[in-house]
Amino acid sequence: MRQNVSLKPYNTFGIDAHAAYFAEFSSVAELRAVLEQAIPPVLILGEGSNILFTRDWPGTVLRNRISGIEIVRRFTRRLWVRAGGGEQWHALVMWAVQHGLGGIENLSLIPGTVGAAPVQNIGAYGIELKDVFISLEALELETGRVRRFDRQECHFGYRDSIFKQQERGRWCILSVTLSLSTDKHRINTAYGDVARILAEMGVARPAPADVSEAVVRIRRSKLPDPLLLGNCGSFFKNPQISLSEWENLRRHYPDTPHYVLSNGLVKIPAAWLIEQCGWKGRRVGNVGCYEKQALVLVNYGGATGQEIYALAQAIADSVRKKFGISLEPEVNVL
Repeated sequence: MRQNVSLKPYNTFGIDAHAAYFAEFSSVAELRAVLEQAIPPVLILGEGSNILFTRDWPGTVLRNRISGIEIVRRFTRRLWVRAGGGEQWHALVMWAVQHGLGGIENLSLIPGTVGAAPVQNIGAYGIELKDVFISLEALELETGRVRRFDRQECHFGYRDSIFKQQERGRWCILSVTLSLSTDKHRINTAYGDVARILAEMGVARPAPADVSEAVVRIRRSKLPDPLLLGNCGSFFKNPQISLSEWENLRRHYPDTPHYVLSNGLVKIPAAWLIEQCGWKGRRVGNVGCYEKQALVLVNYGGATGQEIYALAQAIADSVRKKFGISLEPEVNVL
């Protein structure tokens, strides 16, 4: 357990907040041991790719380093794969496609750890984690007991779960089990530029590895490398509005891009809303809205979390005033 540790190396925004106490753990036994020493409040940290620190952390930050990937059950055309909560998410995707497994290839190059994936119910290019999720094991920080959560118990929503709502801050996710296909894969290329990139690659009948490569190319063309320009990827969720709200919006802005969802709501691309308000590529001091993707807020160097949060609030305020739509952060603001 170390004291007064800078969290700058442990968050992709590169914010130089400090933790009063900091430790890492690679097993359940180590986690229980450090919890005995921990000063509350306790924060479990993965790669820090979805967190904005607006202040120093007054208690203990514990970094999850539990690793390992294993096949736990075999079926005719599927496998159940369990990965440690501290395993890098993209490393799991690469392991899957290298073994010819399908189901998470559309989630390639999403930053963060396996343990953070169900908290956020990560999703991209028409796929969400819940689509392949079987269960997870988590340790309750207060008692040290380990509990299994199935899909229903996680209460997955759009970039949401029980771990961001009722159970926020109570659990450390130790492992996640997913169901991946071994053949006759359900390939999803309908969302975004995936089909176009596959055509450019000369791939007519894509395998999971081909889809993964296409997604990686798209993400690298649109998103900045956090090692070069601090960011957390998409800062805001895409808002979902009712059909009546959509009809009203369409009367004033007929060219608004939209997606009608199965639940009857209409999803509006937040990047388009932000761009229409003039924020794309705009810089304010040490922070700004990325020139290639309006959803991405960046730290040009030396920014504080308060500066980034102030920019986010200014963007949300302008979207609300112009369109009457509220933007909700995808990033966890602490």
